[in-house]
Amino acid sequence: MEILIIDGQGGGIGRQLVAAVKNHFEQARVTAVGTNSMATGAMLKAGADQAATGENAVRVGCRKADVIIGPIGIVIADALCGEITPAMAASVGQSRAKKILVPVNHCDNVVVGVPEAAPGKLIPCVIEEVEKILSEGGK
Repeated sequence: MEILIIDGQGGGIGRQLVAAVKNHFEQARVTAVGTNSMATGAMLKAGADQAATGENAVRVGCRKADVIIGPIGIVIADALCGEITPAMAASVGQSRAKKILVPVNHCDNVVVGVPEAAPGKLIPCVIEEVEKILSEGGK
């Protein structure tokens, strides 16, 4: 299974996601894509199998992924304080991959009906969703 994890800014959410996914799903190939080199570096240090940075890396990764994981802003143009380009958001949204989006209320995007929670507390929910996808045979 090809899992793409996308993050920006400092890469803190992505770092936690990479570590948790690699810990629970050793057979999964994890590609980390950061919107900047700091985010990419954080995810690579957390154990991603490969990593890249920037818009084209997001576009290519979305074409290859079975599952895409990241903060909800990865599907919103200009989110993550402007780091998500319209092309990045479209690539994620149009990908055939299953998307697991972590609700983060930052940078003028608020998800109503979702209680504010630290990203670390949401990681077990992400792992549970990946387990469901795997039990369904990857799709």
